[in-house]
Amino acid sequence: MKYTKQQNIKSLVIIIIVLIAINSLSFYFFKRFDLTEDKRYTLSETSLNIIKNVDSPLIVDVFLEGNFPPDFKRLQNETRELLEEFAAYNPNIIINFVNPVEKEEERVAVMKQFYERGLQPLNITVDDKGKQTQEVVFPWAVASYGDKGAKVALLKNLMGASTEEKVISSVQHLEFAFAEAFNKITKEKQKKIAIIKGNGELQDIYIADFLKTVRESYFLAPFTLDSVSSKPKETLTSLENYDLAVIAKPTENFTDEEKQVLDQYIMNGGKTLWLLDNVHANYEDLYNETGSILAQNADLNLTEMFFKYGIRINPLLIKDEQAIPIKLATGQQGSNTQYQQYFWKFSPFVYPSTNHPLVKNMEGIKFEFASPIELLNNKIKKTVLLSSSEYSKPIGTPTQISLDIVTEETQPEEYTGKGLMPVAVLLEGSFPSMYSNRILPFKDSSFKKESAENKMIVISDGDVIKNQIEKGAPLELGFDKWTNNLYGNKEFLMNCVNYLLDDTGLINIRSKDVSLPLLNKERVYQNYSWAQMITIGLPILILALFGLLFTYLRKKAYSN
Repeated sequence: MKYTKQQNIKSLVIIIIVLIAINSLSFYFFKRFDLTEDKRYTLSETSLNIIKNVDSPLIVDVFLEGNFPPDFKRLQNETRELLEEFAAYNPNIIINFVNPVEKEEERVAVMKQFYERGLQPLNITVDDKGKQTQEVVFPWAVASYGDKGAKVALLKNLMGASTEEKVISSVQHLEFAFAEAFNKITKEKQKKIAIIKGNGELQDIYIADFLKTVRESYFLAPFTLDSVSSKPKETLTSLENYDLAVIAKPTENFTDEEKQVLDQYIMNGGKTLWLLDNVHANYEDLYNETGSILAQNADLNLTEMFFKYGIRINPLLIKDEQAIPIKLATGQQGSNTQYQQYFWKFSPFVYPSTNHPLVKNMEGIKFEFASPIELLNNKIKKTVLLSSSEYSKPIGTPTQISLDIVTEETQPEEYTGKGLMPVAVLLEGSFPSMYSNRILPFKDSSFKKESAENKMIVISDGDVIKNQIEKGAPLELGFDKWTNNLYGNKEFLMNCVNYLLDDTGLINIRSKDVSLPLLNKERVYQNYSWAQMITIGLPILILALFGLLFTYLRKKAYSN
């Protein structure tokens, strides 16, 4: 069958009309298709709600550009495709991929600027077929909206993990990281947080990085309970103006009046984040002539209150083989002091083992002299967020603790059936008042016996929120200046705050699963030539076969 000129023109006109019609309809009907199995490029409803009201340029500068290893190419591609998805739904989102060290002569100055902004570059070792090379990578993005800005960490800090494992974990986290940053810079502050004072809580300089980070998204103010003794009802009324109360490592016991204020704050819907030491022991106190301290019960007069809510913080210490490294002086070499690294078993290194969105896909968290939390039977829902390792055990108090324990040898049998002790617990439900059917410390005509649906988080270590000090200035929360390790304390606490105050469902994005299987590099090395044939030669062969088949069918059609 031969095609006439008129028929060819007619077919061409029909195709053009169809294409014009499809393009016209697409102007009025917007739809994107995600063909990946895990729907990794399908934005959640929460993310779409955050960006829908962006009505002026929101600029995202991504510093993953340049010549860097394949693992980071993968992170770059995943970041680009996710941001393009954001931009597809709102054209006011503008994406720039920037190479910060494109000009070699400006390299040192640029790196200094990045350090000053808290955007630390990474020196990484790349292993390619047994050949190792050093590369500098800037795994950061900065989002700007008007006069507001937020930095986005693109690579998660998973200690002990390979670069490929870090990249896979980071891809899981990308949507949450960008959605959180966009929410922070486009949304006006609404919620208010009270930092409770008056019972020997940590001084501001020791929680400075936490306060600085929280202040970016929420209103913040200190709130003292000292006035409870003279004006308890007024104090309660003032505290109820805040959405969340943070109680960071109190060292003095709470009076009954103060407990009633906190109890009724909870009954009236106030959220609470408790960071409590139930044993008095501080790592800094070990640096004395004896190198030891006496750890003993620190009674805060809160046991009965938490018992009513369904938990008990036992006056014990957790000794954990999965611990934080410390450096101790071991002698002198000439005029220089020699240091050696040991694991300090009273500082558990806690990795989240639950899939709760609050802690899912998170780095390890540094604890120091933590106590086990016992879960009691009542109607309150309890979710264990963090636990000690399988190789941990409780130590009774009072007890003498010495730096000499770093050299002791232990056996796995010592920990059989004793580990996995909760150290951070989320409580959710209708809380009963501890003063129900009891004489009140002060009269309150609006006293409530039970709260509506509420939630709180209890952490059995006040030092989780504590940042170190260097030359009188606070360091980043989670950073250990002695070992240069960065732990996940800040991310964990910010997730706690966001979860307790979250009214957008932002934290639920963390539960999204992205399936990026690890590549078996050893197997690739063994079959490198075969892999090249499959990945390069096979597509070319298939294309050639299709070309020959198409030419043959075309000749056959026109020869008839």
